[in-house]
Amino acid sequence: MPATATSHPHTPPALPTAPARPEQDHPRTAAGQVPVFWLALLATPIAAGANAPVLILPDMARSLGVGAATASWLVMAFAWAMAVGTPLVAGLLRRRGLRAALRLSGALVLAGTVLVTLSPWLPLALAGRAAQAAGGAGLVTSAMSLAGSARRMGVISAGFGMLGASGPLLGEWLTGILSWRAALAVSAISLLAVAKVGRYAREVPPAEDRFDARGAALLTAFATALVLLPTAPAYATAPAVIAGALLTWHVSRRPEGFVPLKLLRTPAFRTSALLALAASTSYFTLLFAVPQLLADRAGWSKGDVGTGQLVALLVGAALSWFFAAASSRIGRGAVRVVLVALGVAAAGTAAATSWGPLLLVAMGTAVFTATGSNAVLSVHAATSAPEQARATAIGLFTLCYQLGGAFGPAIATALVLS
Repeated sequence: MPATATSHPHTPPALPTAPARPEQDHPRTAAGQVPVFWLALLATPIAAGANAPVLILPDMARSLGVGAATASWLVMAFAWAMAVGTPLVAGLLRRRGLRAALRLSGALVLAGTVLVTLSPWLPLALAGRAAQAAGGAGLVTSAMSLAGSARRMGVISAGFGMLGASGPLLGEWLTGILSWRAALAVSAISLLAVAKVGRYAREVPPAEDRFDARGAALLTAFATALVLLPTAPAYATAPAVIAGALLTWHVSRRPEGFVPLKLLRTPAFRTSALLALAASTSYFTLLFAVPQLLADRAGWSKGDVGTGQLVALLVGAALSWFFAAASSRIGRGAVRVVLVALGVAAAGTAAATSWGPLLLVAMGTAVFTATGSNAVLSVHAATSAPEQARATAIGLFTLCYQLGGAFGPAIATALVLS
């Protein structure tokens, strides 16, 4: 399962950074801003850790004494916890500030890594992967909230895409020289940045309103059902409908709760989140479909497919940074037109062509679109939200992007892999 990114912008009022104008990029780090290197180190290792199991599932299954299909639950648990953990930690960020979010997220990553590294049993390893993912989601959300500009957000998103692309080969290499457990511990590298970023935190006044536990629970249930929907539609459809209806009812009764109604009514937020969902779904569909298309249509070998895919993903992710850096000069409307046009072109090209290099161009364009959307549209979503809802906007936007990681592989399976 690919990492999503994963995964925003102007700092909420409770966050400990000097304010930065959302569309302005600074050639040097402004006073009070966290250096972008530390933000990237905080956020991006989770992408490599998420994709590390792709090529080593058989090794993991043999070590744990289970079948490969059962071992794949380690991937599903990670994807689920990453998705539901993002808005939950964003809620903590909104109420308690950066220091609390960093402490909890770092503790989850550390505890999860210890479990994954030492546990001889699958259930404990599953708990460890879920803790790693939830903690990683919190670190990503914290880094995004401190970015402050599309250019700095672009560094995080591009790094996320590049490490995600390298994750499978990195996981295979670490398994060969150490073990598969070392491959799954890669995300713990982010802990090196926690203390450094935490220096920029300051105390946050306690929130005056009561925590909306029911809203958090309903959003978690709804997100869980959506994540499971592509793989188990018969079991997840009814829960998704029920949880969605209950969440809608709850938001209407408590409009300032865990999911602010004013945020959902903000057109720029809705547009940005839906475009990110579409771009992410398209990218993850092609990520799983193009390798099979290269083998079936172009007759490429497995080695050629792996090398070509890696190059396409790295180039697309790297180019997205230049797009993010230039986005403030292009303008919001033009940025959205470019992203939509390239996303449609990537999907159409992959559907129509049988020439190998052009399929790789489609994949590179798809990762460019998804990573660029994550970098630029996250800034649009958060800075268009009310001041008190910006941390929540980051969490909900990222949740939409994460859902593409659940929908895309299912679409690829239905269209190509089945």
